[in-house]
Amino acid sequence: MRSAAAAETIAREQPGIDTDIVDYTSAAVMQRALADCAAVVHLVGILKETAGNRYVDAHEATCEALATAARANQLERIVYVSILGSDAASNNPCLASKGRAEDILVAGATATVVLQVPMVLGENDFASRALMARARARFAVTLRGASREQPIYAGDVIDAIVAALEPRVPPGTLRLAGPESVSRTELTRRAGRILNTSPQVVSLPVGLGLAAARLFEWISTNPPVTRAMLDVLDHDDDIDPRAASTALGIELTPLDTMLSKIGAPHDTRH
Repeated sequence: MRSAAAAETIAREQPGIDTDIVDYTSAAVMQRALADCAAVVHLVGILKETAGNRYVDAHEATCEALATAARANQLERIVYVSILGSDAASNNPCLASKGRAEDILVAGATATVVLQVPMVLGENDFASRALMARARARFAVTLRGASREQPIYAGDVIDAIVAALEPRVPPGTLRLAGPESVSRTELTRRAGRILNTSPQVVSLPVGLGLAAARLFEWISTNPPVTRAMLDVLDHDDDIDPRAASTALGIELTPLDTMLSKIGAPHDTRH
């Protein structure tokens, strides 16, 4: 963890899990933290870059430190959860940074499985709450409703991580997603059907969002949204996930089942 507050949250919600507050960019600190580990799952990453939280620090620097620490401790395996579409050659700063981070780990001495995933939907998480809020609205406003989404269930991502830790899964990059790709408009309507609602989806040009993001970047060092962030969110996801799910030995949750799970009432006290 990077903060005492985060460690306290984990301790409160998941008692029995050991936590350690570390500097992810320090190889020496990471080496000490991983002294008793056989493998590591690397989840660190950011979607929005700010003046005080740069992509290079969150992605490349943490992977450099992890690769060095893993080699020193002779770890057996690294599983890195990344973003679908990440590529060092990408024109998007976030996807390019994630791609370079992937390359650092894959080129390292420790066997690494990279799991590239798109939008993840789980019970009572931010993305799911936002989707269900749109589905409940009479008018659901979204940017570029034709954009393709291929959400994957959070439980499937957990299954994929656990499977990727096994030696039977060869090192490399696996592009994983849900079993169905739909437009952002259709995803909102499908969620509405689960809730027995009929939202009217209003699609706005993504250029409007990019213009607003540019203004936010100009007037603030910590804008609520950035152009790179919007570009990632507007990425069209439409892949065949069967090769990855077969390699991992997992079954992907159908879209409507996923929406039913996240649309059900949940205990919000935790």
